[in-house]
Amino acid sequence: MSSALNQTTRRTVVSGVGKTLSAAGVALIASGVSTATYAATTKETSQDVEILNAAIALEHEGIAAYQIAATSGLLQPAVLDIGVTFQGHHKGHRDALVNAVQTLGGTPTEENSLEEYIQALNAASLKTQEDVLRLALGLERGAANAYLGLIPALGTEFHQVAAQMAGDEAFHVAILANALGEPIPKEALMFG
Repeated sequence: MSSALNQTTRRTVVSGVGKTLSAAGVALIASGVSTATYAATTKETSQDVEILNAAIALEHEGIAAYQIAATSGLLQPAVLDIGVTFQGHHKGHRDALVNAVQTLGGTPTEENSLEEYIQALNAASLKTQEDVLRLALGLERGAANAYLGLIPALGTEFHQVAAQMAGDEAFHVAILANALGEPIPKEALMFG
């Protein structure tokens, strides 16, 4: 992908890029990299931080959703075990994303309060295990598609982690859809 196209893609994913100097930019200046190269790299780094922070926000929401589900009293023990396992996956995703943001010299986005997630997810409407599973399925489908969309928007060093997370989310979708008795999709290319 050309640099100009890559920057255009990044701009479509993230708007309002900050003008702070990243640690990577400081290192480039110290190494004698040209101003033009530095400016392009700093802008890309800043955009990567914003994109990664948006992904952290999604992971915070996923962690909270599984916490809400786990404490709802609506889940059978086997389903609860699956939810807790998936919550662990999301915590691993969050930790990897936080590490990436910090590596780029950024500040990771903070999580909201559980009460804010309860409101945002309309948890009061959850009355049955099926309601909980449908909520989780919708969030996981959205996450799989979001990570697939991030792959071309991120700097090359983060493609693999976005792809790995998209794979995890697609796995979660398959398990949840199966638990709900949804038929196997007939069409290929279900995500993206």
